[in-house]
Amino acid sequence: MKINMVRGMRLLLVLMSISLIAGVASAATADEIAEKDTMAKLGAGIALAGCGIGTGLGQGQIGAAAVGMIAEDGSKFGTGLLFTVLPETVVLFGFLAMFLL
Repeated sequence: MKINMVRGMRLLLVLMSISLIAGVASAATADEIAEKDTMAKLGAGIALAGCGIGTGLGQGQIGAAAVGMIAEDGSKFGTGLLFTVLPETVVLFGFLAMFLL
């Protein structure tokens, strides 16, 4: 399990690096408006993919813990649901940033 987490973190780091490079490239080669918009949208898409991967990694572990907590005490369903849904806000903010671009 720990090896998969390390692989996931490496993949997340690579995707974030690609997003940073795409952002620098769009600022450096922005001679034409169309090219700048294309690179900016590409960078936003890569950043959103990174948000989705990170959220998925977090929600997987939180969801497993929430199921265990609810199995022990059924009255904690609301708390488990809250903690499971909380990381999803990162992706929602990513979507918002992408659509505002």
